Amino acid sequence: MDATFLAAILGGIGGLTRGVVGLLKALSLRRKILWGYYVITVLVAVIIGIFVGIVFNFDTRLSLLAGYAGTDILEGIYKSFAVQKVYMGKKK
Repeated sequence: MDATFLAAILGGIGGLTRGVVGLLKALSLRRKILWGYYVITVLVAVIIGIFVGIVFNFDTRLSLLAGYAGTDILEGIYKSFAVQKVYMGKKK
């Protein structure tokens, strides 16, 4: 099997694993699952995992981990740049 193809598959599996962990977390907290959003999120995680797995293909285990962590890192970056609401009191 081609090393790049294997890295892509393992990265995708890592991204898919990230999606399943998120689903289990939401189920344990008894949150409402938006299935359409979940499917899109998992597909994006798999795509990100594929590309990150290809970039970090030094070891097959690293490709798998990179697929999982790649999605987590992008989520952290998004949250750090998210616009937050600021409450301003009335002027007196």
